[in-house]
Amino acid sequence: MNFFKPIYDEVRLSQIRFNQYKRTMKLILGSIFACIAAILQAAGGFLPGIGYFISPLATAPILLCSMFSIPFGVLTYLLTIMLLFILQPTELFVFPFTTGLLGLGIGASFSFFRKRLSIIAAGTILLMAGIMSLLFIFHFPVLGPAVSDSFSFLTTVCIFLFAFLYSWVWVEIALIILKRLKMMIIQ
Repeated sequence: MNFFKPIYDEVRLSQIRFNQYKRTMKLILGSIFACIAAILQAAGGFLPGIGYFISPLATAPILLCSMFSIPFGVLTYLLTIMLLFILQPTELFVFPFTTGLLGLGIGASFSFFRKRLSIIAAGTILLMAGIMSLLFIFHFPVLGPAVSDSFSFLTTVCIFLFAFLYSWVWVEIALIILKRLKMMIIQ
């Protein structure tokens, strides 16, 4: 099964390559990733309708940057939050708890775990915790008005299934992007 295939070596090579860059280059890459993430996350407010399909892509820059280096991933995550404060303050509830937290968690778990299932589980736990805290603690209707903000076992199971599938998709997307970047660096 694909879940138990080790992937640590692929990511480790990209981390070694990233650590060869000078600190200035790392900061520039982190700020570019943060700008891209802020623009993608703010698309939901600037382009109603189609922007809601674009805004989940804000996970990718945070994921890539934290996959290369955890400290620079955290820096990119925080910088994106600051940029969203300027660009689209309404997204300040959603990004830190969902798309940004998922990207940070999956990217960091690439450094700690070797198997896909462990990485997916880490992303699932963080995304589920973020959605549930928005929904049940802050009473923010992150899932829309159809889902009640009072605790329900059925809602929790649905959030878990969604978080698992969503994390799985992002782990696979991250590996595809990593392979494409590796091909570009080699050539």
